[in-house]
Amino acid sequence: MLNKRQRIGLWTASILTAMVGVVNLISAVTPNSPRRTELIEQFVPFDIRVGGHFFAAISGFILLTLAANLLRRKRVAWLLTVGLLIVTIISHLIKGLDYEESLLAGVLLAQLILMRNVFTAQSDRPSITQGIRVLIGALLFTLAYGTVGFFLLDRQYTVNFDLPQALLQTLAMFFTADNAGLEPTTRFGQFFADSIYFVGASTLAYALFMLLRPVLLRNHTLEVERKRAKEIVEQYGKSSLARFTLFDDKTYYFSPSGKSFIGYVAKGRGAIALGDPIGPLEERQEVIVGFQLFCEKNDWYPAFYQTLPDDLDIYKSLGYRTVQIGEEAIVDLHSFTLQGKANQNLRNALNRLTKSGHQVKFYQPPIADELLKELRSVSDEWLKMMQGAEKKFSVGWFDYDYLHECEIVVVYTPEGTISAFANVVSEYQKNEITIDLMRRRTEIEKGTMEFLFVSMFQHFQKLKYDGFNLGLSALSGVGGTQDSPALEKALKYLYEHLNKFYNFKGLHTFKDKFSPRWEPRYLVYPNLVALPDIVVALVRADSGDRLLDYFKPGA
Repeated sequence: MLNKRQRIGLWTASILTAMVGVVNLISAVTPNSPRRTELIEQFVPFDIRVGGHFFAAISGFILLTLAANLLRRKRVAWLLTVGLLIVTIISHLIKGLDYEESLLAGVLLAQLILMRNVFTAQSDRPSITQGIRVLIGALLFTLAYGTVGFFLLDRQYTVNFDLPQALLQTLAMFFTADNAGLEPTTRFGQFFADSIYFVGASTLAYALFMLLRPVLLRNHTLEVERKRAKEIVEQYGKSSLARFTLFDDKTYYFSPSGKSFIGYVAKGRGAIALGDPIGPLEERQEVIVGFQLFCEKNDWYPAFYQTLPDDLDIYKSLGYRTVQIGEEAIVDLHSFTLQGKANQNLRNALNRLTKSGHQVKFYQPPIADELLKELRSVSDEWLKMMQGAEKKFSVGWFDYDYLHECEIVVVYTPEGTISAFANVVSEYQKNEITIDLMRRRTEIEKGTMEFLFVSMFQHFQKLKYDGFNLGLSALSGVGGTQDSPALEKALKYLYEHLNKFYNFKGLHTFKDKFSPRWEPRYLVYPNLVALPDIVVALVRADSGDRLLDYFKPGA
């Protein structure tokens, strides 16, 4: 993590880089001083001086691009900037003895060299390799494009080009002031000459993009890491998300001691951790700081999704911001009852479906393949009804290996067919049970889902569990007071206006009928600048990169 002096230096270097870029662009199109030109033309040929203008223009464009990447502490950006500054100093001197511009570039060069240890953020190595290939390919392609074009289109100009002349003319497009006297005789001839610059600029921009990409996580989590994470979860896990950190979409960051870990998914520039770190409490701050440094090295923004209120002070002390994203509904199984007027509807649903012959059965793992195949048809029907695809990251999905090891609760109709099911998972060190998948047929008897949930509550009540976690109610309880942060009020606005598409309130109302206690859950993020990248990464992680499916109403 950077101290205040280093942060000021980083901002200064970035601003100076942008200034040098602007100066280069202005200098490239500004006539040289006549007196200085007289001095230098005795030693530097005209074509080379014109080439200096060209390099000033190109380097100016690239430096403007690199300025923002220096703020990201990109090592590749630092290397490219240092190289371009050296070229800039030389080009300013040879094109017109512009020592003022060279001096500004020299000051920045010295500062960047002194700050070299600050620029540690890596770029994606395969992308760097591809970027270098693209850069080389761009030069060769542009050269071939221009050469072949001038050779085949020589009737469009006042000169008939053979291949060597066509090659020289292409080079002249970039290194001479008047394009070596090129005179198009048709509009298409002018268009082709202009297109050479477009092709060159486009391929150069793409090469820069590839060179400066953040590290792309190619999920190569080792089996020994997954085994270690599972051991830590079994020893220290105590939340509704603990089991979901073990899914194969997660990668792990372990504390130096190896006793704590963070399960995360990296998409673009966002590395989204699921919940709080899992491990001994005394390591909590250490593992958060370590994860932050790890993310900085990979050019990622760290964030923590669905955190508990317990560690908010630690996050805030480390400079993070927090925003409430919803509430988790937890039914207290010690006090749950169907007695009283408030629970009359639940009581009626249970009695009515029981009398009509509906049954609830609890299946212990390992689950038989025949049952999983039946449940698959129910799940597919539910997904089609919801007009969406499987979600990931903070929930499970219909996976045979996963469900094979879960306890599954099934509702049977009087005819013996399956109308709905749910699977539940343990919270390990917390005496609480959590629901994951809950799916049903399109056409079911009214009250079936209430029948399923009440049956589960009563079952786990007998097993002496303390609570039953119904999961997150998105945007519930957010921005409801005058003192709420502006961001939470904005989320409250979205909650109200998107409800007709996503039925947030309907899901909340269903859970609320079981009289749960509501506990707030938070998104922890570094700063507002990072928030757009984090939201995109979260959506990608949740949807499995199926963004169109994610935004379908009802999904």
